[in-house]
Amino acid sequence: MINTTDRLSADEFLNCRYDLPDAGQWSELERGVLVHFQPPDLDHGTVVLNLSKAFAEYTQSANRGYACFELGLQLEHLPDTVCFPAACYFDGGPLFAESDRQITSSVPALIVELASTADRLRLQPHRAERFLHWGVRTVWTIIPREETVITRQRDQAPQTLFPSECLIGEPVLPGFRIPVSRLFEEPAWWTGKPRPRN
Repeated sequence: MINTTDRLSADEFLNCRYDLPDAGQWSELERGVLVHFQPPDLDHGTVVLNLSKAFAEYTQSANRGYACFELGLQLEHLPDTVCFPAACYFDGGPLFAESDRQITSSVPALIVELASTADRLRLQPHRAERFLHWGVRTVWTIIPREETVITRQRDQAPQTLFPSECLIGEPVLPGFRIPVSRLFEEPAWWTGKPRPRN
């Protein structure tokens, strides 16, 4: 039985995570204290799917770095803080070094947050600044409800991108480019529409 009033270490959090609501998929650790977020709707999965395809295409063409999805990032120790952004991108170190881990203290070059619920939307400015302070170079916050992306870099003002604009990866992911609208497109198998032919 989990006593949610106790302060947990990162290891203890991992050991009890699957006993939490939704198998801990929407839970994090904030200075040793469990934090539970609202489960997202289908828009969350749509964005993750489209983003994973874009990252895979970029990685193959650029031959550099790799993306991890829902990897735990340990921002603080004693007491421990572990956050689970939607995605992060590593551009250094051995290829796929973080892929098989549940939690890492390695700092990614890019973090993608998905503000797909009211609680995450409310906390998104604080979370983004926290990641940047930790050493992340770029944070993208995707807001499905508004179909926008907020990009942040250290010592720069946030920039909001709309569906008619493109999300570009410079300076962290040179050559990465995707129309913002494409992040929110439902897959053909979901809509029942035939796939376009070449």
